Amino acid sequence: MINRVTLIGNLGRDPETRSTAGGGTVCTLAVATSERQKDQAGNWTDHTEWHRVTCFGTTAENAAKFLSKGRQVYVEGKLRTSKYQAKDGTEKSSTEIVADVLKFLGGQPGEARRDAPPPRSNPTTRAPSDDVPF
Repeated sequence: MINRVTLIGNLGRDPETRSTAGGGTVCTLAVATSERQKDQAGNWTDHTEWHRVTCFGTTAENAAKFLSKGRQVYVEGKLRTSKYQAKDGTEKSSTEIVADVLKFLGGQPGEARRDAPPPRSNPTTRAPSDDVPF
């Protein structure tokens, strides 16, 4: 059996970092992926899916140091679902991606890359999947 997830998305907020009891680092990311699709009336709509991504150790330290809201990331990992008890006593579950590969794509939001081509003069030539809803 294979439990593998690969995605490219944008951070919806700054990374959240904490330390484990053993002194290790854990970092949680909120990653959004979007797709453009037509609704039943034929109008284009954007659908955004949010993913909780957790990374550990050096990967977590680097994510906390170099990533911020809006930054594009490439993630590879596996799905993990855990159960917990909510404050009202009900049992809940949460699914996250435990990342074993995390690559930082593009530059910081608002930062021009030295090796990037100049911006296109006609923004309508962008592919619909390039639109980020935030």
